[in-house]
Amino acid sequence: MNKKSLAILMRTRMRPSDASKLDLSPVMQHQTQSNSRGNQTDHSFSQHGNDNLNASINNERNFESVRKSMHSAISMNKTEVLDAVLNDFSEGYFSLSHENRRKLLIILAKEYDLNRVQVRELIQQYLGLELPAGSGNEAQSGAVEEEGLFSTFYRIERSLRHALKPTYEVLFERLNTHPGGLKSLTILRADILSSLADENITSLRALDSYLKEKLGTWLSPATLELHLITWDDPASLLEKIVAYEAVHPISNLLDLKRRLGVGRRCFGYFHPAIPGEPLIFIEVALLKHVAQTIQEVLWNHPPIPESEAACALFYSISSTQPGLAGINLGKFLIKRVIKLVKRDMPHISTFATLSPIPGFMQWLLSKLASQSMLTEAKDTSQSSNGQSGLTFWENILEPEEENTLMDLSEDFVTGKYGVEVMLNLLGSTNHEWACSAELLSALKPPLMRLCARYLLLEKKRGKALDSVANFHLQNGAMVERINWMADQSEKGLSQSAGIMVNYVYRLDKIEEYAQSYFGAGHINASSDIKRYVEVKCFETHE
Repeated sequence: MNKKSLAILMRTRMRPSDASKLDLSPVMQHQTQSNSRGNQTDHSFSQHGNDNLNASINNERNFESVRKSMHSAISMNKTEVLDAVLNDFSEGYFSLSHENRRKLLIILAKEYDLNRVQVRELIQQYLGLELPAGSGNEAQSGAVEEEGLFSTFYRIERSLRHALKPTYEVLFERLNTHPGGLKSLTILRADILSSLADENITSLRALDSYLKEKLGTWLSPATLELHLITWDDPASLLEKIVAYEAVHPISNLLDLKRRLGVGRRCFGYFHPAIPGEPLIFIEVALLKHVAQTIQEVLWNHPPIPESEAACALFYSISSTQPGLAGINLGKFLIKRVIKLVKRDMPHISTFATLSPIPGFMQWLLSKLASQSMLTEAKDTSQSSNGQSGLTFWENILEPEEENTLMDLSEDFVTGKYGVEVMLNLLGSTNHEWACSAELLSALKPPLMRLCARYLLLEKKRGKALDSVANFHLQNGAMVERINWMADQSEKGLSQSAGIMVNYVYRLDKIEEYAQSYFGAGHINASSDIKRYVEVKCFETHE
């Protein structure tokens, strides 16, 4: 094993398996070391009560110090000392506990918001102005218009635009131009999202919305660099690929080397302000045909000569920054990768994905549980008065599916109804059903049909309920095929009963499909998947 392999192996083993627990900045690493030294000192004291009191006092002093540095970073006008103040704030912020970070963010959201009294006064002034006679759009574009008549309007509009900017924008803008500041802002937003998950505070939600909009602007495609990641890249970068791979974890160095070797590509989006760390990366397999299982992509088949490949298969897209959630960097990444691969390998004619369906089992188990209870209530109601009166009941199983499930031996499972049998089978934490040929045969028809329904019909606010489906559909893909037992890992069985889906990017239809989905929620699907469900409003693509 060469030095590089050893370095990656050792660093990866020392890193936590959960990417969310990774050190977020050198500042945090320094703080961890400081805390470790502090802990060694603390052990020399015998009076733990006094130690806890002193620690509490020190934490409060530290919090107030960071609060003051935040105020200075916002209000200071002396550029010669601003960098030092921003450094103090960043280092101080990363030294705070989770609770103190949350407290500081709430202060930032509430005390450094916009001045609504000033906004209201300006609006009242604006509404009090009288437009000159005939001052509609046509009159304003006429040659006789005099600019002087509108000088007051221009002045108040300018003041209003300024007043509608919250004060905390100054902090965001200054950090963005400060070395290491963009990374700090992504961590800060991750903390905001974490706090919002605990409690939905309106002012904090507004802070998040504003920062998200700013980050989306600063991370436009023009500012991002596309890099082909190879085995020759620094060990520190490859270590991050191993740590942040979120879809199909990299098991060892051989696995990593295979994913970066012949017949494979890994592309990452980088920003100059966060060097050596991809914001998002995508893994690609060059194949003869669109793969139907992840096993054949990762393990079973040796790579084919790249000159024989006809398909570029995207099998993993991983975001590395929790603070960039909701900012669709993947959309631009996929389109740039397609363009680059097509340029370098014109013989590649198909661009597809082999994607997980992360929300399917959660949706299905909830559906089975509710329908099981409603079915029992329906039978009880019918036996008493002959009418069910159950508005939300539906028979989600076909008659032959129901019969097959009910014919299963009691050695496998018990249940009075097909939905109850299916619920008991799929609800098993050890996935025993996946080890039985008889159970697999009984479950395949309803699971494939219900999975197609989930992908094509289940919506949230007019868009696909499944997050991965929504991502690819809004990028201009179509749903091509669902694949039985495509991911037999623990994660795959838990998320989607082992089913995976192929989305296809038809180069001449990407923009059309994206617009139809964005505008009307229209999901383009192939006849192969449409055969599982009756969908009158979808077009068929042969």
